[in-house]
Amino acid sequence: MGKDFMDAPIATDIADENLARQRLRLWLQMLKATRYVEGTLREKLRAGYDTTLPRFDVLAALHAAPEGMKMSELSQHLVVSNGNVTGVVDRLVTEGLAERRNLETDRRAFVVNISDKGRALMDEMTAEHLQWIDSIFENVSEPDAARGISIMLDIRHKS
Repeated sequence: MGKDFMDAPIATDIADENLARQRLRLWLQMLKATRYVEGTLREKLRAGYDTTLPRFDVLAALHAAPEGMKMSELSQHLVVSNGNVTGVVDRLVTEGLAERRNLETDRRAFVVNISDKGRALMDEMTAEHLQWIDSIFENVSEPDAARGISIMLDIRHKS
């Protein structure tokens, strides 16, 4: 077998090559962990609620915004395109889990709210979701969770 690509020599201006390789390993482990958690959540949502992670995410955002959200706010909050959100919202409205109303100030724009039926479902799903996440992360101590959060914030807030 050949060398692992992470052990191959590199020609760069990196000050500490060993640290750079450790950071690469961290990224790959973060990616694997994220994929594992998302896959587990997708399966639990499908099996337990016949729903998808994007639908759950939209309902969770609406659940947290009792005044509702404009479609642009919703897509910005979820970091997805308006087109992706529109399809999910359309299905949620059809199923009675969300409601859409036009803005009085701009008839072309509308606000989406979670319905009472959607709120009841989300109350149940968020309680389950907390248990699922707690179970997935059962081997992570409180100090390690705090350090992990700090690391993720450091990565996201780099100038």
